[in-house]
Amino acid sequence: MNRFAPVLRALGMIVMLFGLSFLPPLLLSYAVGDGAHAAYDEAFGLTMLCGLLLWARYRRASREMSVRDGFLMVVLVWTVLPAFATLPLMLELGLGFTDAYFETMSGLTTTGASVLSGLDHLPMSINLWRHQLVWLGGMGLIVLAIAILPLLGIGGRQMFQAETPGPMKDAKLTPRISETAKGLYVVYLGTSLLCLLAYRLAGMGWFDAVCHSFSTMGLGGFSTHDASFGHFDSPALEAVAVAFMLIAGMNFGTLFLAVHGRSLRPYVNDPEARWFIAVSLFSILAVAFFIRANDVYPDWASALRHAAFNVVSIATTTGYASVDYAQWPIFAPLWMLFLCSFATSAGSTGGGIKMARALLLYKQVYREIVRAMHPNAVHSVRIGGRVAPQNILFAVLAFAFVYMVCIVVLTLLLALTGLDAITAFSAVVACINNTGPGLGAVGPATTYAVLDDFQTWVCIFAMLLGRLEIFTLLVVLTPAFWRP
Repeated sequence: MNRFAPVLRALGMIVMLFGLSFLPPLLLSYAVGDGAHAAYDEAFGLTMLCGLLLWARYRRASREMSVRDGFLMVVLVWTVLPAFATLPLMLELGLGFTDAYFETMSGLTTTGASVLSGLDHLPMSINLWRHQLVWLGGMGLIVLAIAILPLLGIGGRQMFQAETPGPMKDAKLTPRISETAKGLYVVYLGTSLLCLLAYRLAGMGWFDAVCHSFSTMGLGGFSTHDASFGHFDSPALEAVAVAFMLIAGMNFGTLFLAVHGRSLRPYVNDPEARWFIAVSLFSILAVAFFIRANDVYPDWASALRHAAFNVVSIATTTGYASVDYAQWPIFAPLWMLFLCSFATSAGSTGGGIKMARALLLYKQVYREIVRAMHPNAVHSVRIGGRVAPQNILFAVLAFAFVYMVCIVVLTLLLALTGLDAITAFSAVVACINNTGPGLGAVGPATTYAVLDDFQTWVCIFAMLLGRLEIFTLLVVLTPAFWRP
């Protein structure tokens, strides 16, 4: 284990940092007397003790982490922390480990799928804990660790490159990687506060506003109510949610530059942002027209309202629902599920393959068509005015292939267990894209509690694949990774 000592030392520190996240729900539990404080006391104590023991065992390991260490660090963080996060759910709600791990993995990966029902009657601190997990996972616990761990003598560049979503991992907003992480979190925190205030001004209570601002900016889709956003039945609240889901669905690096430069020009110059907005608006209008034409709603205004909210929610991989859109004619929910596969930008809190990869794939296909007609023509693939390097194009093509293979294999695996095709396929797509609700037995009006333990673990694996963008996890699972 000496080979991985720096990784285990850093993991001990991160576990202790994560232990501090139990304090807000613990304090809330004491304040409101919801009876869950004992569960948080035990969870806090056990998490801090385990982190301290791990750090103490390997505290003398001072070697700088390699790229290989960075991959292992990310995978360990995203598998170990959800295990500690299960403690309040198991101790207070009596959930089994599988269901509790599904719930916490769903939160930290910002998937938003849930096995819980009766959310309206859960202890307030449990609801806060679920939503807090989404918020922490939104920008990535690794990025937070990078902002802090350099102060403790641990570099973070390798972890940052393994964790950052999207194909352009080497781009930096500031000269120092820790300053980049801090800048991103300041913007993330500031936008979350604005979202909270907007929800409150639009009529949401303070507690609901806090929870829903967490899950909106994290694009996680957890709610404090079984009916999700349909509980509020408020066009004003839905408009606030749509606005902030769109913001969170775009690159936070672009938002950082826009805030720093006090200009919207970074958004104008960002090709992903333009395509994201264009695809979202087109889809809203198309779905609204489609459901109105099929008499799902009696008037155009209602059709547009529900199409706008639910299309943006699924396209950004948030997973809120204002109505049971699974009851719409099948084209609409299938189109929405397709959108969640690619619509969000790299560097956002969303899932899927990201718009940058989708653009590169589209332009690569177009280049091959041009080559077929004009074999001697020189046609470069450009994105954002820059020529895309061949290594990035090859990586994107490989990613797209593995992404499709994973969906097919995991869908077949669920179908093998007896799930119907719609449920199996939509569950895998919703989990690997970190979207949450699927169709069929796991639609927006139901929960994933209908799955058995094996099916639940397949979905957990899909969530982890999606959050770590497949290759980060697959690299660690290859035999070559573990060779000296």
